[in-house]
Amino acid sequence: MKSVFEKDGNRLVRQYDGEKLWIEPWGEDSLRIRSTHLETIIDKDWALLPQEDIKTTINIEEGQATIENGKIKAVVSAAAAGKIIFYNQKGEILLEEYVRNRKNLKEFTSALKIDAREFKANLGGDFQLTYRFESNPDEKIFGMGQYQQPYLDMKNCTLELAHRNSQASVPFALSSLGYGFLWNNPAIGQVTFGKNVTEWVAKSTKQLDFWITAGDSPAEIEESYANVTGTVPEMPEYGLGFWQCKLRYQTQDELLEVAREYKKRNLPIDVIVVDYFHWPMQGDWKFDKDYWPDPEGMVRELKEMGIELMVSIWPTVDKKSENYDEMLQKGYLTRTEKGIRITHDFLGNTVYFDTTHPGAREFVWEKAKKNYYDMGIKLFWLDEAEPEYNVYDFENYRYHVGSNAQVGNIYPAMFSKAFYDGMKKEGHENIVNLVRSAWAGSQRYGALVWSGDIDSSFESLRNQFNTGLNMGLAGLPWWTTDIGGFQGAHTDDPDFKEVMIRWFQYGAFCPVFRLHGDREPHSKPLGTSGGGLCPSGAPNEVWSYGEEAYEIFKKYMQMRERLRPYIRELMQEAHEKGTPLMRPLFYDFPQDKQAWNIEDAYMFGPDLLVAPVLHEGQRSREVYLPEGAKWTDTNTSKVYQGGTSVEVKADLDTIPLFLKDDAQLPINN
Repeated sequence: MKSVFEKDGNRLVRQYDGEKLWIEPWGEDSLRIRSTHLETIIDKDWALLPQEDIKTTINIEEGQATIENGKIKAVVSAAAAGKIIFYNQKGEILLEEYVRNRKNLKEFTSALKIDAREFKANLGGDFQLTYRFESNPDEKIFGMGQYQQPYLDMKNCTLELAHRNSQASVPFALSSLGYGFLWNNPAIGQVTFGKNVTEWVAKSTKQLDFWITAGDSPAEIEESYANVTGTVPEMPEYGLGFWQCKLRYQTQDELLEVAREYKKRNLPIDVIVVDYFHWPMQGDWKFDKDYWPDPEGMVRELKEMGIELMVSIWPTVDKKSENYDEMLQKGYLTRTEKGIRITHDFLGNTVYFDTTHPGAREFVWEKAKKNYYDMGIKLFWLDEAEPEYNVYDFENYRYHVGSNAQVGNIYPAMFSKAFYDGMKKEGHENIVNLVRSAWAGSQRYGALVWSGDIDSSFESLRNQFNTGLNMGLAGLPWWTTDIGGFQGAHTDDPDFKEVMIRWFQYGAFCPVFRLHGDREPHSKPLGTSGGGLCPSGAPNEVWSYGEEAYEIFKKYMQMRERLRPYIRELMQEAHEKGTPLMRPLFYDFPQDKQAWNIEDAYMFGPDLLVAPVLHEGQRSREVYLPEGAKWTDTNTSKVYQGGTSVEVKADLDTIPLFLKDDAQLPINN
């Protein structure tokens, strides 16, 4: 009888009953696995980049086949279930499919009749896919994007594989067992890293598609992942300094007055932001001249002050917009399967433009080019990028390349791609776009992700701490938050001022240092149409919170400026190797077992340990210093040996910082 296996170039193919399975090398020490019950496997790379052929070893034997690429090997059973086990170069199991039904090799496993790769047919010809692995209860899982929860380690968590405002699903998991795993499927779904089983679910898909790599350290795994999904561009100089933003500067004069005040006070500032509803109508993608009469002059004056202007771009198109009819006729708008074709109703009945349509991406970019880029604006804020449907009925929306249930998670990556490709076509290098969501591979389109409309509290700050680290490990080293949180705070509230100060200190040691928020009390709208429709929040400049806070803010703005050369080096490493600027302690100290348990301190580059204050009223805190180095407290100059915990003071104006070994960074004057 013919074997179920065959070798097709450097690809191992298994054909059994209705399933076709491909396993092939995809980058060094890495494999890509695809499987379907349809006629053929779809050759679409999604988050992955095409790879050159890699010499690999394939052996087909009676009862099993193996494929080996550097440090990783897959062993596939010929039995009906076709169980796959992944090993590292030491022969240790990294991942093992969960099978509970038939004879597998010579052992009877179970009468439960559970397969690892379960394809359940949906009406219409695709499948709901459930994919299962054995679980190691001692494993730790990191990455996966940003979820508003207080956990850095994702083991024993269930995560929705979908984007929402403040949630970005980036399905790359870094394991303490020495592997990285990318779920290369943009379908809406769910993953459970359970104690008894790991289970990935895609609610509507045509095939299984994932990528796995083995490495001897987290850094090696991260770099392998970056090699197959891409790295961020080089960060421009303005990305290293301070960014000023609020909800929302209502007029050109107001924004310029704030910029002039920063310069008058001799405060460092690199970017200032024109937020949403500066336009006549959603989907017009241009300034409302009633409130922004001379954009070219505004850009010119800001550039003379050394300040870059960023403008907000929403993907919403109002049905009254000058572009709606043309975009509808050309198929450039998202569609609904049922009900009225309205996907967002904030200050107008709007429909999202379809970022998966190449023509739609080009159309929107051409409008932005004419009305912003050609005026000298080179920095865009791609808001509402999830997209933020008023109702997250994912199965009710359809895009050019498929239903939202099948491909919805690709939307924010394609939004970033629209502006990246457009600017690239203009010869622009070092492209950065602030974006509210991302998927795997978004980084190669210049995506700087922020954590969305979070609330203004210490609890929220603690969530962002974990979110930022996991986003970096998920392959997106450019990340930031709204310093102080986005909503729910009054500028005169003394409790909020403490949150604001502690968040500002933490923000100085994030990849991008950016102040934003919707503060109370609100001011009234300026008009009844166009850019006058939307109200504004209270002042949110560094001098808006009283003299004590102002002096502390100045201290950390100046500290950030002194660290520019160091941050520039970190940004270059992110560009070249995909290295996150901020990372958990275990990233730099993988041999220190305790470092894998620390969830309240991180490394900002290789030389600086940051231990932010994350709780109300806290004026001292314990800090674990990893073994294998000596550590200098920058506030006291006291030196400690690693492998121990120390109690340090953390007065309101102080964030605990420690220099590794003999590092010389200009933390203090």
